[in-house]
Amino acid sequence: MAALRKLADRLERITSFHVMVLMEQAQQLEQQGRDIIHLEVGEPDFATPQNVVAAGVDAMQAGKTRYTTALGLPALRQAIADFYQSRFGVEVPASRILITPGASGALGLLNTLLFNPGDGVLLSDPGYPCNDNFLHQVGALPQRIAVGAESAYQLSAELVRQHWQPHTRGAWVASPSNPTGTLIPMAEMAAMKAEVDARGGALLVDEIYHNLVYEQPPATALALADEQDSLFVINSFSKYFNMTGWRLGWLVAPQQHVAALEKLAQNYYLAASTVAQHAALAAFSAQSIALYEERRIILGQRRDFLLERLPGLGISIPCTPQGAFYLYCDVSAITDDSFALCQQLLHRCGVAVTPGIDFGVHQAQRYIRIAYSASLERLQEAVDRIARFIGR
Repeated sequence: MAALRKLADRLERITSFHVMVLMEQAQQLEQQGRDIIHLEVGEPDFATPQNVVAAGVDAMQAGKTRYTTALGLPALRQAIADFYQSRFGVEVPASRILITPGASGALGLLNTLLFNPGDGVLLSDPGYPCNDNFLHQVGALPQRIAVGAESAYQLSAELVRQHWQPHTRGAWVASPSNPTGTLIPMAEMAAMKAEVDARGGALLVDEIYHNLVYEQPPATALALADEQDSLFVINSFSKYFNMTGWRLGWLVAPQQHVAALEKLAQNYYLAASTVAQHAALAAFSAQSIALYEERRIILGQRRDFLLERLPGLGISIPCTPQGAFYLYCDVSAITDDSFALCQQLLHRCGVAVTPGIDFGVHQAQRYIRIAYSASLERLQEAVDRIARFIGR
């Protein structure tokens, strides 16, 4: 019997997370009895609200376990539409909303819908690394643009104008972003969309964290007029809604493209989890929103604690994050190898954080990402451990 000749070439272009190595090491240390403070994981430490869990259980017990349509449960699509209206004052017809298995399901749909092999897509460096890998799956080419604190680590209309090439077909942005937690002001988002529209491209906006904003009301790119039929927005029940393991997200697309996206969804995954969709209906209740807002305030308090304490350790935060639950920290005063520092913090301090090399190549060796997804008491302990390690 002949052996498998070779794997697909695209596999060589898809990268792994360096933080997964650290997580495996952290688990091994915990099995040895070490106390590890986890500040590396990109998910809130809050449990799914009990009323949301109960709604999922009720759905199972009532036998609501069959497929939904590929577009998702009509009641949930309408609930999301109502949420855009009540929270943001933006009218988004439910017919434009697709329910997906996590935001990752939406990423796969969009890349297949929009990009051919050889097409270029503008992204920030640093930025969410899976975007590159989803592009590689369809043969598209990530065009990473080095950004720094001067632009809040975000793309801008000027950068889009400078870096758009003949093969470029779109731009991916996130607001708030991972790993930096920074926002794109709505005026800049509108200017960026105008640049993309003028070139016949698509603007793809990741709003997974956009309800986790601290000093100002959250905003959505869907408030922008879309005469050019070019704006796509993804969101998720994972972060603000505390449903990471339920694997549920959504995509808002121009009406003209919904039928094509439905066809893709039918073939890619058939439908998102029915039980998760019924549970998510309860996430929009007044009881749930009140709890989510309490938790958002707690996250802001954690952020403020770290912003006060970390600079005294030689760990600077060039841009104060306005949202999400991450700090993108410059550790160049301590090391010229942030991955090595992450290893040292884990093994010598029992504190797990994420190296900058997971988010790109631009000055990645000088950055780490800290997720404030642990209680204030645990954050205090983490800061004390780091202080002892670096002699501060």
